[in-house]
Amino acid sequence: MSEAQQKTGRPAAGPPAVHGLDRYFRISERGSTFAREIRGGFATFFTMAYILVLNPLILGSAEDKFGEQLDAVQLTTATALVAAVMTVVMGVGGNLPLALAAGLGLNAVVAFQIAPLMSWDDAMGLIVLEGLLICLLVVTGLREAVMHAIPQPLKQAISVGIGLFIALIGFVDAGFVSRVPDAAGTTVPVQLGGTGTLTGWPMLVFCLGVLLTVALLARKVRGAILISIVTMTLVAIVINALADVRTWGLTTPEWPDRIVGTPDFGLIGEFSLFGAFGQAGAVTVVLLVFTLILSDFFDTMGTVVGVSAEAGLLDEQGRVPGLGRVLLIDGAAAVAGGASSASSATSYIESAAGVGEGARTGFANLVTGSLFGLALFLTPLLTIVPLQAAAPALVAVGFLMMTQVKHIEWDRYEIAVPAFLTIAVMPFTYSITNGIGAGFVAYVVVKTVLGRAKEVHWLLWGASALFLVYFAIDPVEQLLGVS
Repeated sequence: MSEAQQKTGRPAAGPPAVHGLDRYFRISERGSTFAREIRGGFATFFTMAYILVLNPLILGSAEDKFGEQLDAVQLTTATALVAAVMTVVMGVGGNLPLALAAGLGLNAVVAFQIAPLMSWDDAMGLIVLEGLLICLLVVTGLREAVMHAIPQPLKQAISVGIGLFIALIGFVDAGFVSRVPDAAGTTVPVQLGGTGTLTGWPMLVFCLGVLLTVALLARKVRGAILISIVTMTLVAIVINALADVRTWGLTTPEWPDRIVGTPDFGLIGEFSLFGAFGQAGAVTVVLLVFTLILSDFFDTMGTVVGVSAEAGLLDEQGRVPGLGRVLLIDGAAAVAGGASSASSATSYIESAAGVGEGARTGFANLVTGSLFGLALFLTPLLTIVPLQAAAPALVAVGFLMMTQVKHIEWDRYEIAVPAFLTIAVMPFTYSITNGIGAGFVAYVVVKTVLGRAKEVHWLLWGASALFLVYFAIDPVEQLLGVS
């Protein structure tokens, strides 16, 4: 990296574009190449392909108010379709290496909090309504204005917090870290492995994968993350064949009986936009939509800032290029997810794996989106990558994003305290939204007690007030008489 790159954090511009695709996606201008974009697209897909298994598992295991369940095959089709279409749309329209799919956390809210109060059609209609309202916030400029109002140090803290969060996701997904069972008689919340020690062949695959990834990164090997994912998947397939391991988790690394699967589009368009009001009541629906919007709004904000910062795409003021289009597409993805019964689709922090592989433009999304498109028909083949082979990429990317902590002025309390809470709360509560909220509220409070409240943008005051309601949602519901 050149001295200029180190100062700006942005990739150095390459040679002039030589043809239309290069010019449109600004690949050379952003210091990237087609090879890097393709590798990045593959890396992003493999680190988030688990959603093809996990989303149907979460949504398919729940029942609505009338005891109905969604079909797993139809859910897999809807999940892959939304991810494919909206990832390509983001690539072409937003020109960021930012893939989208059904949001984890949001799908759990739909499955276990919303669906029991109404039918699945009504629940998905609520997601469509949430997405439309987010699009309205984008069109009015409010969502973009909030992002621009965030001080640069807080944006850096958001990126660092996401780095720790995504590393924790990698450790948990692989089973390297697990929750201590409630019956264990201890106040320690998490532990090493599943029993306090590392056991089993899958854990060996993960540990070797982490070592391989960091070794390749240290050697500055091109394609380090993707090489690690593919290599450890092959190792896992061999181990599984020889040792007959049955503890891989969601996906087992074995060659499938069949390669091609038939997509079932039966859930597409199955939603009722306003049916929830009749089933759950207006106050309950408003509170549910408020929670969904706030979570989606700031989760996406953190992801967009974090991925763009890691890619070196933020300008001198810390702004994301083409932010308005990016946020509008993300809002449209929520609508598409609800309309397809795949739950709200949103930007994925796992996109940072592609950035770590060199992706800097939306061209990488064409690759990732195409792979999700293939997954409509090749799901049995593309889901053989175990989490233990993909999770090391998340740990490595967490390290890469953590390096931005050096830019935060830790000797200034009005910056250091909110930054610390942002960074700490994200992994400790397993939520990007919670970390951003804690940072916002702390920033406003510290500035106020220092007599510098006028320096706080009015939008941050408003956002902090909303976060106070968000954090106190239970007593608010009790005051309003919502069960």
